[in-house]
Amino acid sequence: VEEFALELGRAERRYWGKRYVVGLVLDGERKSIEPMAQRVPGGNEQALQQFVNQSPWAHEPVQTKLYRRLGQRSGPGRGVLILDDTTLPKKGKQSVGVAPQYCGALGKVANCQAIVTWHYSGARMHFPVLGELYLPQSWTAAPAKLCQAGVPPTKWQFQEKWKLALELLDQFRTELAYEAIVADAGYGEIRPFLHALDHRQQLFVAQIPESH
Repeated sequence: VEEFALELGRAERRYWGKRYVVGLVLDGERKSIEPMAQRVPGGNEQALQQFVNQSPWAHEPVQTKLYRRLGQRSGPGRGVLILDDTTLPKKGKQSVGVAPQYCGALGKVANCQAIVTWHYSGARMHFPVLGELYLPQSWTAAPAKLCQAGVPPTKWQFQEKWKLALELLDQFRTELAYEAIVADAGYGEIRPFLHALDHRQQLFVAQIPESH
């Protein structure tokens, strides 16, 4: 009976996991649970909410499988790795990591989430590789807030964006063939980051601000 219940639970998580992914890729500006449940065929707000908040699932194996497959399909020749922040404007304050910070999507300081992201760009295709949500100090200095939002304790310590970028790079740099790394001025003016790339024997082109 226990094995049957476990298998039934896994099947249910797979089903609602698929519905959740469909909701993410469908048209629609809002990607929160309520509007997604209304758009997805057979959507159920409570079931989707339970899947996102309570179901145990690991995203890392999915990411790894995805960038390996895309790397195989990227065609002949080697492309470049692009380091940049992906920002998501937010109106509320409850989303993990949301805070007033520079929002590239809006071109100004605004309430948003920031994700440190690596992308691959080759002759035939461009695709995201890995990303990590950045937690500002306003979040890491509030353990109760982190706990309430469900942030794993391993992520409670504040970490600069450039350190997050290096951690991500070390996860995949031996698995993708690329010629160089490209970064904007947000990273190009951080000398410890550039020294770390040198230490890893990485060829890079990094933008610097006019005031550098």
